Amino acid sequence: MDVIVRVPGSCGELVQGCWQGGPFLVTCPINRYTTVQVSTSFSGCEGLGDKAKLALQAVCRRFGRDDLPWGIRLTSELPRGKGMASSSADIAAVAAAASLAFGKPLTAEEILRLAVAIEPTDGVFFEGLVCLDQVQGRLLGTYRLSGRVPLTIFDTGGTVDTLAFHREAEKRVPAYGDMQLQELRRLLTMGTPAALAEAATRSAFLHQAVLPKPNLLEFLHDARACGALGLNVAHSGTVVGVFWPPSLPAQQIARQTKQLQAKHANLSLWGQVYLQEGGIEFQYQRKEAGNDETLCSWRQYI
Repeated sequence: MDVIVRVPGSCGELVQGCWQGGPFLVTCPINRYTTVQVSTSFSGCEGLGDKAKLALQAVCRRFGRDDLPWGIRLTSELPRGKGMASSSADIAAVAAAASLAFGKPLTAEEILRLAVAIEPTDGVFFEGLVCLDQVQGRLLGTYRLSGRVPLTIFDTGGTVDTLAFHREAEKRVPAYGDMQLQELRRLLTMGTPAALAEAATRSAFLHQAVLPKPNLLEFLHDARACGALGLNVAHSGTVVGVFWPPSLPAQQIARQTKQLQAKHANLSLWGQVYLQEGGIEFQYQRKEAGNDETLCSWRQYI
């Protein structure tokens, strides 16, 4: 048996704030992943950090086991401490892969409840784009994205401890009023690249009072002069994303990115990705007597 699951990371969040006293965020999934393999072909636990191990322990307890009876291996394309949902992707991928191997895959809602018991959690493992309470583990809304959006990720440097940040910044998180939230929902429901970029840009500047990104206004002006739609930030991390029109050729995006790099030497280029819909994907190979069942392409999780 080989069960392989992958969960996307994020470029920060599209929006993050507080409404009626409760925190919320809107996911910004990208095509960079944490991948977890559960297999009978090897043993032991490879590549799992402390939070991923806590997730594995929780799944094993759920199925009445002291530990996983198969090998498990985690690999990730996501850096730590940058606000790119690396821990959330790890936790979700481990929970999904282990429960799938046990034959009773957990739903995204069940994974969310498991995850928030470990730390405030990004909802990149839900399909689409979602709004959720990342502390209490409540899904607040789901939105669709009309096609992938080119996104260039820059890094302001350093790292942020998510748990420590949430403890210290809880009282300073921007509070959205009813009218602001109504406008936010309108933009998210539209789901167009321009609308999402507008919502993200507004949130980025509201959050400057909490975790400021240096020269953000100047960077926005220069990015828009290069043809960008707007930008977003990791509200509890170090990265900044630049949204480009999907119609813009990749070569032109590369040229414009070089111009931005030249003007903003304080930022390092992390990479070019796509904003996409979130969700867990899997593939597996199960071999039994007289039955070889192999699934090679990535399929949407339950």
